[in-house]
Amino acid sequence: MKYDAIVVGGSFAGLSAAMQLVRTRRNILLIDAGRPRNRFAEASHGFLGQDGVAPAEIRRRALEQLARYPNFTLLEGEAETAERRLGGFKVGIVGGRLVEASVLVLALGVTDALPEIPGLAERWGRTVLHCPYCHGYEIGGGPIGILASSPLAAHQGGLLPDWGKTTMFVEPGIVFEEEHHAMLLARGVTIETERVVGLIGEGQALEGVRLADGRVVQVDALFAQSKVSIASPLASQLGLELEEGPQGLHIKVQMGSTSLPGVFAAGDAASPMHNATLASASGVMAGIAAHRALIEASLWT
Repeated sequence: MKYDAIVVGGSFAGLSAAMQLVRTRRNILLIDAGRPRNRFAEASHGFLGQDGVAPAEIRRRALEQLARYPNFTLLEGEAETAERRLGGFKVGIVGGRLVEASVLVLALGVTDALPEIPGLAERWGRTVLHCPYCHGYEIGGGPIGILASSPLAAHQGGLLPDWGKTTMFVEPGIVFEEEHHAMLLARGVTIETERVVGLIGEGQALEGVRLADGRVVQVDALFAQSKVSIASPLASQLGLELEEGPQGLHIKVQMGSTSLPGVFAAGDAASPMHNATLASASGVMAGIAAHRALIEASLWT
């Protein structure tokens, strides 16, 4: 069966795109490998109507709602190939299955490469965090750390004092512009230049960071910047144009459209800004753009 649209990726962006498309009464296939980036987070915050709800529960509810539409199909599996064919696209699934559609929506997500500090990776999404708007309130006003592995950390460091007393742990070789350094001091940020060598605390709890000189600085949470990469080869296989962001490359989009006609993209893999609400909104945009492309194609066939 050839679908009208295939959506690859079933987290907030892909689910939002699928919801827009399925309501157009077109036949929609959602392919999902079940490895969303947000699987490490205990709850989603700042997402209107979903504040405090676990990402897995939001996904479950969304799939339950999509399943009510007879023109929606879920394929649980990993898309490993994509190619343009006459009249549309063909997607290969791990295991050998092939599916076709007139248009594609890629909500591929990203993979995080975290700083290699003992104790950091196992706390990711719980007490080691990336977004103060997503998780800052839950810290409860206690001491906060930020690991500055890039000069861009100064911008986040300027925000964090609204959530608690902040210490900036500056990685070796990172230098801030004079105005950024002054801004951090004016915001009451303590700047620590001794290298962080480990995180301490029971389980996923965080009690402090250990420095190279043996000191321990108390923090209840640590914000860190990861490097990201698009979590699927499909974008490169299709030759999509990419852009450089502060954390890595992402798919270049304009109102949901990529550089290849008929292919649309949304979510963290298509934006330098990563947030649940933004991902969902971009999925809506990509779904609408994909529907318009289906209409235009029908006018010329």
